[in-house]
Formats: sequence, structure tokens, C-alpha cells
Amino acid sequence: MADTITVFKGDGIGPEITDSVLRILDAAGADLNYEVFNVGAAEYEAHGELIPKEGYASMEKTHILLKSPITKGFRSLNVTLRKKYDLYANIRPAKTNSAVKTAFENVDIVIFRENTEDLYAGVEEMIDKDTVHSIKIITRRCCERIIRAAFDYAVSHNRKKVTCVHKANIMKMADGMFRDIFYDISKEYPDIEADDKIVDNVAMQLVMHPEKFDIIVTENLYGDVLSDLVSGLIGGLGLLPSSNLGKDFAMFEAVHGSAPDIAGQGIANPTAFLWSACMLLEHIGKNDVAAKIRKAVDLVLEDGSVLTPDIGGTATTIEYEKAIIAHL
Repeated sequence: MADTITVFKGDGIGPEITDSVLRILDAAGADLNYEVFNVGAAEYEAHGELIPKEGYASMEKTHILLKSPITKGFRSLNVTLRKKYDLYANIRPAKTNSAVKTAFENVDIVIFRENTEDLYAGVEEMIDKDTVHSIKIITRRCCERIIRAAFDYAVSHNRKKVTCVHKANIMKMADGMFRDIFYDISKEYPDIEADDKIVDNVAMQLVMHPEKFDIIVTENLYGDVLSDLVSGLIGGLGLLPSSNLGKDFAMFEAVHGSAPDIAGQGIANPTAFLWSACMLLEHIGKNDVAAKIRKAVDLVLEDGSVLTPDIGGTATTIEYEKAIIAHL
């Protein structure tokens, strides 16, 4: 029986890359049924809601969401989904591909970003007309579960090291607690190397010696910034997928935005969104289909004759999609 997933089409290039990815999934034999909904700015303008009630109902039925990018400025949609469904683990794998030329050849880093608190909890207070307090919230419960998720991933994916990234030299209580919990939990995983680094040092080390990093686990803000940095090492946000996992629900999305400057031109790169869909397939046990798609993408990238403009080619989204399907 085919699995059913919820699909949210966003703004800008979102509908274009969504259509491409769904066609590739079908061509690969993913055997999925889709409940598709429009979300984001256009939906808000048409019906006064970022996400239709039917979209929430579908998510609560399928427990699996494939979401394309939304217009910048609608932060509340992502935050709402993460909080509503407690999607606490944002996992962003970045790996170089020999076909995409960058200054780096051996990047293979997975970032585990806590997804529900820190400064991104959005707790702010206007003290007076010239002063705002933005509250950084760090709890033991959220620290423990993201750190444990990183170590469990290391074990299940044969990874060797987990690095805790923090700013405990300044935020001694909040980041200090995150670091201390990290080392407490690391004792339960004696076969995995554990170390910690200050976030600004990590930013420097990533562009000098990225090969020294394996898995990074960190708080919400640092994870957001560092994952964009890491995407630059592998060729850009068009190649960076992500998953957002909770106990009962999972959301898969590309890290990049809706790129309104190229929307409708038919040149968007669907790779990050496609690889996010592969993470979805692996999450529901369709590893063979995911591996087939990844191999087809690798072959297209290695061939190099049908690439979208952001990675050095002149192909349209449809031409790139058809090249992947041909290899399937």
C-alpha cells in the first residue's frame, strides 16, 4: 500500500521545484500518494491564512510533510510548524560532490541544530522606546534530546566524532549548561569521539580545515548560521537539504529561500529539495529508492552537460529533471 505524505507548495520557485521533485519521485518508483496544499504569501493574500486548515489536518493524519520554500518575512510559518509539531531536531547534511567545483574536496559534515528554543523562541520585550530585550531560552530537556539525537545518528551512520558548538566563555550559564549536558551524554557513547569548540572559532576552522569536522551539534541560532556557511563550502544553498524531526512528526525542506528573483523563469535548481525528499524516503524506510535517486543526481552532476545556472550550467529546471529521470 502506498504511503501518503503531505506536500506544501510555497512561494517563488517553490511550486516549480515541487512539481519537478514529485515527478522524479514517481519516476523512481517511490510509490507515494500526495496531499498537496498551497501555503505562504500567495495563500495568505487569497484566503487570509499562511496554511489552510486542511493542510494542518493532512499533516496530523500523515505525520510526514514535504515543504517547499516560502517568502522571506513569513517567519511565523516555519516557527509555527516547528512549535506546533515539536520538530526539535533540524538535521542538515553537507557533502562535497566532485562534479560541483569548489575550493574544497572533502567536506562531509552533518549539523544537528536545536530547533525550538534559544533566541529563535521569539521572546522579546520592549523595555522602553530605546531598549529591547530578546530572551535566550535554553532548557535541559531540549539540550538533552538534540544532543542524544546527534550521538544516536553517529552510531547508526558509522560516524566517528560529535562536536559541541557553543559560546560558553561568554554565556556561562546558558551555553555552559548546553556544553556540560553534552559531555554528560557523551559518556553513554564511548566509541564516539566528543569535543567542543567556541562558535566563532568553528566559523574560522570550517573555512580552513572542514575535514576536521564530522557531526556538529549546537543551539538554534548558531546552527542556522553555520549551516549556511557550510553550504558555501559545497557549492551553495541549492545543494543543502534538511529534515526537521520530532517524536511524532517529521518535516523535510530545502534550506534555501523562495528566490523570487528567478521565480517563473524555469531555471531553479531542485537538487536540495530533491535530496530533502530522499531524506524523507529514508525516514519512512524507502532507502533503496532514495539511493537510486541520489545515484541518478550524481550521474547528472558528474556528466556536467545539463546543470542549472547556479551550479555553472545553462539548463532549465525541466531539462535537469529529465536528465535525472533518464538515469533512473
